[in-house]
Amino acid sequence: MGYLGTLALILVTTLLLSHFSQQLGIPAVIGQLLAGVLLGPTLLNWVQPTHMISEFAEIGVIALMFIAGLESDLVMLKRYFRPGVLVAVIGVIVPVVTIWAFATWWGFNFTAASFLGITFAATSVSISVEVLKELDALDTSGGATILGAAVVDDILTVIILSVAVGMFGTGEAAGNLPLWLTLVEQVAYFVVIYLVVRFAAPYLMHLAERLYPASAVTIMSLLVCLGMAYLADVLGLSAVIGAFFAGVAIAQTPYRREVDASLEAIGYAVFIPVFFVSIGLNMRFTGLLQDFWFIVIMTVLALATKWIGCGGGAMLAGLSRHEGNVVGAGMVSRGEMALIVAQIGFDAHLLHRDFYSSVIVVIILTTLIAPFMLKAALRTTTQPTETDA
Repeated sequence: MGYLGTLALILVTTLLLSHFSQQLGIPAVIGQLLAGVLLGPTLLNWVQPTHMISEFAEIGVIALMFIAGLESDLVMLKRYFRPGVLVAVIGVIVPVVTIWAFATWWGFNFTAASFLGITFAATSVSISVEVLKELDALDTSGGATILGAAVVDDILTVIILSVAVGMFGTGEAAGNLPLWLTLVEQVAYFVVIYLVVRFAAPYLMHLAERLYPASAVTIMSLLVCLGMAYLADVLGLSAVIGAFFAGVAIAQTPYRREVDASLEAIGYAVFIPVFFVSIGLNMRFTGLLQDFWFIVIMTVLALATKWIGCGGGAMLAGLSRHEGNVVGAGMVSRGEMALIVAQIGFDAHLLHRDFYSSVIVVIILTTLIAPFMLKAALRTTTQPTETDA
């Protein structure tokens, strides 16, 4: 029963460090990750990466991606479809190509370099949304474009990640079938996703509402999530793609808010903090000084490629240069999405252990810098208006 004490220690540490992180204006996820570094082999060595932690972490990442799907606003995407798609597509292509080229030059093989690019194609706009709310810019064209582009960005990243793991991964997530058959299965899975979003999820959720147990709706949503995640895993895709699109499917039903509230309580109370702690447990400080220039260059590229790519996409869509600057800065943050991608790649042996800690450091740095870039962009955007007035 020693795992109960370990779980209690993880939860109290993540609670306290998340509290202090948010007090300092830092995302709570950073505090949870630092809890893993503090408790793990790097510092105190009180908690080891065990099978129990691995299982909890896997449930945590599935819950996190399900919640991300629930919060994907397809109505917003339809309203700002053209700028959102342009921003997201260019904002994925530019980091993937640029970082792949740099990593190849640094000595990475093709697969590792490609996966590094995919890791930094991810965007997490939860922090940007808080900044936009704080400065009353959420309802502007720039703010709305960021929200629309975030939906497309999440979908593109999840799909690319899942295909990459299925084709190139060598861990448990990798498939053993011929490439052509793997691709056929993956295409078939996306047909299944459409059918679930369009028909199955609304029917199942309506059926659940008619059942007597008070938590029937939440249980049914979990069944959809776990079922789609399991099917994706069986077909050689990452389980997160199933969880994400299960969330998108439930989000199109009238039960979205009820499920979101229930799943956040379950996920963020236990499983999601354990997931971020598991990332910290795998970090090592040895070798970070040797990778100093790798970290510096990668941080600059991670910031610049999203800012330029997404900002350029916004201007191509017809937004002004100032609005493009806001959109570019708002899409810079990597946050939990990039951490999820990095961890999945690490488990599938697509991200080498020697560079794992350095990549996590770069993700943390971009997440911390992003709000300051967005605030600066919003201030410069408001100046011409004030002058004209």
